[in-house]
Amino acid sequence: MGTRISEESYLRPKPMVEIGSKPMLWHIMKIYSAAGINDFIICCGYRGYVIKSYFANYFIQTCDVTFDIAKNKMEVLHAAAEPWKVTLIDTGLETMTGGRLKRIKSYLGDEDFHFTYGDGLANVDLKALLDLHRREKVLATVTSVSPPARFGALVSDGDRVQSFREKPEGSSRINGGFFVLSPKVINYIDGDDTVWEGEPLERLTREGQLAAYAHDGFWQSMDTLRDKNQLEAMWNSGKAPWKVWP
Repeated sequence: MGTRISEESYLRPKPMVEIGSKPMLWHIMKIYSAAGINDFIICCGYRGYVIKSYFANYFIQTCDVTFDIAKNKMEVLHAAAEPWKVTLIDTGLETMTGGRLKRIKSYLGDEDFHFTYGDGLANVDLKALLDLHRREKVLATVTSVSPPARFGALVSDGDRVQSFREKPEGSSRINGGFFVLSPKVINYIDGDDTVWEGEPLERLTREGQLAAYAHDGFWQSMDTLRDKNQLEAMWNSGKAPWKVWP
């Protein structure tokens, strides 16, 4: 629902907030598509019809057309749509992150799959992530990141400042999304009220079935309007770090 960015999300789900005239969801899918991943399942919830409408009209939005109103005809002049297969599943309005994953069980098949949130951008090496997951032979692998600090660090000795660093990198690592999972992790989820980051990940950790891929490149979530404006500025600069596609 994006309550902390309600200025943008009160009429649309958070993943549909735009960065450079394209929804956050589009940017995330382009990151995966650049790694050759073009088959997507989207867990819809709050205002999910906005996402469905976007993809229902995606082709017409991305091509050049001529409309002959009198003859009720449309001629496609140039098409440049991505090679995506997009499955949109209504996973409930109040369903938690784990519950949403459980709701799409019948669409997952038997292969390991990538899984992420709808509000984080990164230049993660998805091939290296998958390689680590396979090498470790675990049920789940999470991408660990060092979040950018929001404030400068000041070190003093008595009344004298010894050092000052503007927004140093955080000293701890956090869950940055961008998982690789075995379909077997669905068995760790009880139902709609299960938070993926709670008991499922904790149990996987206790059983030695959770690996961590350390990503030290760019990563940023879009939690607030400030975050959105920062990402927008990066995109408009022409040097967005997460733009890993041509």
